[in-house]
Amino acid sequence: MPEELDRAELERSIAAVWRIESAKLIAVLARMLRDVGQAEELAQDALIAALETWPRDGLPDKPGAWLMTTAKHKALDRLRQLAMQARKHEELGQDLQAQEALVVPDFVDGLDDKRADDIGDDLLRLIFTACHPVLSTEARVALTLKLLGGLSTAEIARAFLAPEPTIAQRIVRAKRSLQAAKVPFEVPQAAARAERLASVLEVIYLIFNEGYSATAGEDWVRPALCEEAQRLGRVLAELSADDPEVHGLVALMEIQASRLHARVDAEGRPVLLMQQDRGRWDQLLIRRGLAALARAEALGKEPGPYLLQAGMAACHARARRPEDTDWPRIVAYYDALAQLQPNAVVLLNRAVAVGMASGPGFGPAAALELVEPLRQEPALQNYHWLPSVRGDLLAKLGREAEAQAEFERAAALTRNGRERALLLARAAAMGSGGGGALRH
Repeated sequence: MPEELDRAELERSIAAVWRIESAKLIAVLARMLRDVGQAEELAQDALIAALETWPRDGLPDKPGAWLMTTAKHKALDRLRQLAMQARKHEELGQDLQAQEALVVPDFVDGLDDKRADDIGDDLLRLIFTACHPVLSTEARVALTLKLLGGLSTAEIARAFLAPEPTIAQRIVRAKRSLQAAKVPFEVPQAAARAERLASVLEVIYLIFNEGYSATAGEDWVRPALCEEAQRLGRVLAELSADDPEVHGLVALMEIQASRLHARVDAEGRPVLLMQQDRGRWDQLLIRRGLAALARAEALGKEPGPYLLQAGMAACHARARRPEDTDWPRIVAYYDALAQLQPNAVVLLNRAVAVGMASGPGFGPAAALELVEPLRQEPALQNYHWLPSVRGDLLAKLGREAEAQAEFERAAALTRNGRERALLLARAAAMGSGGGGALRH
């Protein structure tokens, strides 16, 4: 029994090492092989070797370095096989020698600064490859979680409430698409980098948002997805230190994640922003978020969408009480965001902020005037947030029967069980003269 327990503990340690090191392995192997699919396959082979060797020999002092050395040797074997099959020994000789030079006898003693920089470059290449616009958004998200998050196909399927075969096929097709499109394993040149970086940030934020407010299922939040997105954002911030939008996204995620524990009660039911116990907000994450926001602002560049949203999140984080929130400033942030992203969702959220603020031009009545034309927007026809917002504003104006109908409509549109229950409860409260403030 003790041996079984030791093995179980070792397997947990191997799983933890894999989660931390897998992206580095795949990134380095992808540079060597110029094929993301083969890189992941050989990284998995290195993991299998660890599962076979470490229970017998014990956990190495530096398991990450052990995995890297093993994986590189397997990649070199693959390159030799390819060279022999193609009968191009002479042509590939120099390439093989260059690759062999990467595996040095003292590698297991650790990585020096030069190699650490190389791995950083490889990680950046892998991020840009996994998030390439040639792939669908769904494929980018799944591939990023697989290659960079170290999540298994089953874990990704559970997170997004999708059948495991569907996720598996999505990942396989993504790898084939990258290969068919001959996507180079590289960081794009300056001209194309901004567009590609936007795709990378979008994927990371999509992962975070799915964890922060789950689209479907019975869980209101999925903290593990938020943590993966935060980790990816932090890695990207180290690799792209001069980009304010990267730091802005990190700031936004850290501050938003600080509220996760307060967003649900002991039964897992949603707790809206204005009712949350702010003493449960994670102050460490808030400090990290504000520090990332300061780094972004210190770069002195025009703020982009993520930096503006981080500014809004900071307004909430700095308010000790809900009534201390600087809503007019949040409205100003939305004004700037609407200039960059003039879409209906931004305008709807701006209306929420207008409804929460007080003073001339603010308040529920002013907000409702802004919401009414948005009811004709095609993009919002099946968006449950629209009737949720309208129901809240109607409730504040004492129009309870109309508010009840809107909350019921919102409940019918959402696919999240916890959110549906909340909206139905708000609808029932309208019938009994109750209400409550909607989250922002």
